[in-house]
Amino acid sequence: MNQLISRLTRPALATLLALFGCGWTARAVDAQALLPYTLPLDEERLTATGLTLAQEAAQLAQFQQYDEALARIQLAAQLAPQDPQILTLLGSLHLQVGDSAAAVAALENAKAINSDDPVIWFSLGSAYFSEAKYLQAANALEKGVSLEPGNSGAHFDLGNAYYKLNRYEKAIDQYETAVSYNEQFWPAINNIGLVLYEMGKLEPAIEQWERSLEVADEEPEPTLAIAAARYAANINRPAAIESATAALERDSRYADLDFLEDNLWGNRLLSATEAMFGTPGLQEIGRAHV
Repeated sequence: MNQLISRLTRPALATLLALFGCGWTARAVDAQALLPYTLPLDEERLTATGLTLAQEAAQLAQFQQYDEALARIQLAAQLAPQDPQILTLLGSLHLQVGDSAAAVAALENAKAINSDDPVIWFSLGSAYFSEAKYLQAANALEKGVSLEPGNSGAHFDLGNAYYKLNRYEKAIDQYETAVSYNEQFWPAINNIGLVLYEMGKLEPAIEQWERSLEVADEEPEPTLAIAAARYAANINRPAAIESATAALERDSRYADLDFLEDNLWGNRLLSATEAMFGTPGLQEIGRAHV
């Protein structure tokens, strides 16, 4: 070991130690204790290494390798703890693996460093929404869209936050704004229908679901919503059951009421759907899904 150290130049040893966050202390010579000498960390090099790890994490995330990506971005955040982009990616990956509390912490740190980046506010809004803190989510998303008003996804997310806060008219306004920036944004149109149905407006809700099917005719969600609404209203129930069956055959996840609730189906529509699912044919699809 002594021979290995003697062959390393001090700059090379400093690099190794700096990268691992260690200090180097000179060994005693001839029983004479020397004053400890700690090499300073190379902050620029640490930051550069952190950014490299962040790039690797982003690439892994694109391939949905979230655990590997999270390990790299956590190390990157240790090397460059004041970089808001790294902290934002850290928060986003925590959110992706289901740790919303850690996501909020990382994103709040990022916001404290750079409060002018709309991406930080959008990500923070998503994290608070996952925590079921809808008012904080709305506040963060409002700030984000004030910085980047043309982001259709952010307006959609803000609409969802308003919807959970029972601010129905504001939710609809945000969904319509999202569609104004992206006419093919069928989830926003679909969610207008969800809000209208919770407001007791059956026909306007169905009109919005039909409107969303004009954009995405193969999507099962609006088809199932129309079927449930018509079944509950006793409007041609056999046809409603047939439509629901077709929707569930496209995507059996929609046979799970918890999945529907996660997709922001409100209590009124969930009750209608549960009643419809009680019919024999749909019961079989539900059991097959379980």
